[in-house]
Amino acid sequence: MIKLISKLAFLFIAIIAAGVLWQRAQLSALALTRIDPVPETRQLVDQERYAEAADYLGFFMDYPYVQANPAAQALQQEIETVRGSLSYQASKLGEGLLAGTSDETVGQAAGVVTDLFVIGDLRDLTKQGINWARGEETDEVVAALATIGVVATAAQVVSGVATVGTAGAAAPSVAATTAVKGGTTILKAARKLGKLPPWLGKALVKSAKTVKQTRSLDSVAELFGNVYKLAKTRGGMQLLSKTRDAASLKRMAAFAETFGQHSATLYRIGGDTVLKTARRAGELSQDTIKLAATYGKQGLRTLDKMGALKFTKYTARASKIAVKGDLMRLIARWLLQLPTWALYAIVGLGIAVWVPWQRLRRGSRHWTVVTPGMQQA
Repeated sequence: MIKLISKLAFLFIAIIAAGVLWQRAQLSALALTRIDPVPETRQLVDQERYAEAADYLGFFMDYPYVQANPAAQALQQEIETVRGSLSYQASKLGEGLLAGTSDETVGQAAGVVTDLFVIGDLRDLTKQGINWARGEETDEVVAALATIGVVATAAQVVSGVATVGTAGAAAPSVAATTAVKGGTTILKAARKLGKLPPWLGKALVKSAKTVKQTRSLDSVAELFGNVYKLAKTRGGMQLLSKTRDAASLKRMAAFAETFGQHSATLYRIGGDTVLKTARRAGELSQDTIKLAATYGKQGLRTLDKMGALKFTKYTARASKIAVKGDLMRLIARWLLQLPTWALYAIVGLGIAVWVPWQRLRRGSRHWTVVTPGMQQA
């Protein structure tokens, strides 16, 4: 009896192992856990980073599992109340006018206005000049950006006049110089906030010398074009700080252009993993990628492995099972930890215990004994 129970137990385990091999994709979806945005949002609020908190929580509020969370609803209301107050808006406006930096739309708009009308560039050049005259430390990068900004402003004026005179034929030149101006704005803000990557600072100082000598923006057009795409995106400075060279800047700009206002939040969740997934935007829809991001990096990796159709189907099934508790998810995670070879070994062992080895051995001995007698006959 004990022997039979043991054999049945081995068979049961073997069936489970075979099921894991057969339904590994569904188990991968079942093992995923969706992100609870409330703790991280609360941390951002405690740090008074309200704009970032609103973007982060807002991304998840598009999904029912967060919409139905009372804590998320209360936190969203708290953030909106603070951001909507006159004192908060006034402080952000002051940031944009006086420092040229802000994380809110009103402050960014003020900073852009001062920079687009050369006020900001002259302000920064004057400040660096005073520092130099006093023997104080000067910021080569800010001075370089201001220099490029002044040249871009002059080019804008010339291009604008040319556009009028040629009935719009010079419009592309206006767009190019506007991109450079917009790029200088976000780069100066990034520098002041400590989010300008080192590689870019060196490139700007070198480029400014060329621009000053040639009075031409051709050498920086592509660089600033990519920066301008980030400048138009919420959280663009955070994305900029993660670039490592001109190539990664170009990829980041394309990512920001594709996902718009959700770009910074998606990168916050998935890092370089979401950039890799985003390159498959032709075969993976934006909605599917954003859905996968609610499961974190593992969700994005799972989407990469199984594709959009299977991922959407399996996660929908998993969400229905998940309401019954976390036990199934824990079991799925444990089973997925087992390597493929181990699963096959378990299946083989489960089959092996049911093979009548003793009968086969007796049959083998019978043939060994009988065969000589047959030969003598």
